[in-house]
Amino acid sequence: MHRIHASPDLQTLFRRLFIATLIGVLAALAVALFRHAMYSLEWLLLGDDNRSLVNAAACLPWWRRALTPALGGLAAGALLWGWQRYTRQRPHAPTDYMEALETEEGRFDYPASLVKSAASLLVVASGSAIGREGAMILLASLAAALFARRFAPASECKQWIACGAAAGMASAYHAPLAGSLFIAEILFGFLMLASLGPVVVAAVVSLLVTQLLSGDTAPLYSVHLSAAPDARDYALMLLTGLLAGLCGPALIWLMAGCHALFLRLRLSLPLQLALGGAIVGGLSIITPTVWGNGYSVVQHSLLAPPLFSLIAGVYICKLLAVLASSGSGAPGGVFTPTLFLGMATGMLFARIWGIWLPGGDAMVLLMGLTGMATLLAATTHAPIMSTLMICEMTGQYALLPGLLIACVVASALSQTLRSDSIYRQHIAERR
Repeated sequence: MHRIHASPDLQTLFRRLFIATLIGVLAALAVALFRHAMYSLEWLLLGDDNRSLVNAAACLPWWRRALTPALGGLAAGALLWGWQRYTRQRPHAPTDYMEALETEEGRFDYPASLVKSAASLLVVASGSAIGREGAMILLASLAAALFARRFAPASECKQWIACGAAAGMASAYHAPLAGSLFIAEILFGFLMLASLGPVVVAAVVSLLVTQLLSGDTAPLYSVHLSAAPDARDYALMLLTGLLAGLCGPALIWLMAGCHALFLRLRLSLPLQLALGGAIVGGLSIITPTVWGNGYSVVQHSLLAPPLFSLIAGVYICKLLAVLASSGSGAPGGVFTPTLFLGMATGMLFARIWGIWLPGGDAMVLLMGLTGMATLLAATTHAPIMSTLMICEMTGQYALLPGLLIACVVASALSQTLRSDSIYRQHIAERR
């Protein structure tokens, strides 16, 4: 149990809220910078300006579709390898916001973090099945850390890094409440309740600035549910939560096993990332949907739920692509790929139930959304964040009670089977 800090005085409270507001603006600008750099690089590499890697891959000849992720991985690996060689003799600090929050003073290796973000930009823009949002949140945290280092007391540095991470997630996913709870649930050991107010302010401001810059106030995913869930739907959502509670530990185990397998090959970092990209490229010959983090495929599936055979084929290929990208060490996140895998798991489960139960596409859509939330809860061990994330990203707040119960069940079962979450696993691997 963590001790709750005493409430700060009024002057300190207003100062913290003002700094949180500025960090929210900085985080939104950092995310926008990465997003525009990514779109520009996609246009340069692929000659495509529709901002969809899947569509870009579909328009390429098969040999370019196979080769591009491998070359992107090779370039990113060479960049990281060269930086490691260049800085071999100097001390290192964390390059990830979670690791920084575990240090005594919340320090970053700022140049190394920027190089890591640049490498992530290369693999993301070249089609690797890794999340772009990880680098966005890292840059937002980095901007917050740089600002705090200059204008805030050193004792508060970790609080502002947490604000930057929440603001980055809010900007990337249009989900300020879930972004705040991501910090509260996953990083609670480093963040006390008295610090939650500035985190929420930073997240909301970041979203507002992002909407102002893009002119888009719609939820991240467009979903049309015909009716609120009934008793049968709640039962199916609970069953989906149980399934996700089994699949979550299995996914973490597969990612860890693939990473260990890549390390056993003893390849140099450029060749290791190139191999991961080559696997994604080979899979993209079968289906171009393996390119990217899965956002466009999720959106298309939520608008027109696919048949069992189609979603099963895409699911298998995408799972292999995600394992290849994350296992090779490609810099980026696994948050959005997990959403795709969860959606596919839920939809496959619904198609099986559809043999006996009526409901058609409406049931498939409902269980797809439930699968997104519950697999996220099972892999992060953060059920409240996962529930709010799906509600905020889709605008379907009527699902909140059922999703909350299903996510709690998924998280509890997952923790029973495997104590470490996907984030703790990644931190342990980096060490």
